[in-house]
Amino acid sequence: MHTSGTLYVVATPIGNLGDITQRAIEVLKSVDLVAAEDTRHSGQLLARLGIPARFVALHEHNEQQVAQRLVADMQAGKRIALICDAGTPAISDPGTLLVAAAHAAGIAVVPLPGANAAVSALSAAGVNAPHWLFYGFLPNKAVARSKALAALVHLPYALVFYEAPHRIVECVAALAASLGGTRRITLARELTKLFESIHSLPLAEAVAWLEADLNRQKGEFVLIVEGAPEVVVDEDDARLRDTLAVLLEELPLKQAAHLAARLTGLKKNVAYELALQMRDADAEKT
Repeated sequence: MHTSGTLYVVATPIGNLGDITQRAIEVLKSVDLVAAEDTRHSGQLLARLGIPARFVALHEHNEQQVAQRLVADMQAGKRIALICDAGTPAISDPGTLLVAAAHAAGIAVVPLPGANAAVSALSAAGVNAPHWLFYGFLPNKAVARSKALAALVHLPYALVFYEAPHRIVECVAALAASLGGTRRITLARELTKLFESIHSLPLAEAVAWLEADLNRQKGEFVLIVEGAPEVVVDEDDARLRDTLAVLLEELPLKQAAHLAARLTGLKKNVAYELALQMRDADAEKT
């Protein structure tokens, strides 16, 4: 009678081969199968590490079917490693269905920590935020992306996104339009690779910065945007809300917020955030 096998969730380097852990190497050498998003890509990685491996492809198009087969293999005693193209599996990558199926079948799931692009970017961004929200990839289509950002606009947490090079300018423009230009964004590109760069600036300036040099648009991105500033309006500052209510009837939001800040003497970002809240509240009523 076979004993139940194990599923190892193994982080691999996001660029620099030296970031593989010794524990990951030992597990990858010892398992019966390696489930990989792209077997050719992962085959090259393991070959460079001198690790012979039997691969099975597991990606977004076949995960449901392959997961059931791999669960049966583990129930028969096999030990399987799950890896993705780069970084920690099952985070904006295939693997969650396999992990869930293993748990449901009573199979031990063992995480092997290692490289992660979001955490690496946060550690080097200098963002003073004890709380942060990992969103991953925003929707590709403009309407769906705007709707997703509308749900995030008032959150006080640093927002962390992934983005591909061919959509980076469009994505950053959408962030500025939805979240406002005063928040700072950190663009972390090609982390741990030869052309790694980490740059912070106000969202209003980010598109121009990207377009000034096409090299700045190359590579895989982690984007970190400051959370919404706290809006504190006491009784004395209720005049800001009243002023905005009048101005928003006649002027675009950004212009109304700028003028309200000048009239009340309050900070522009406070006026802008309150204007956003008032606009969204009015939209919900209609």
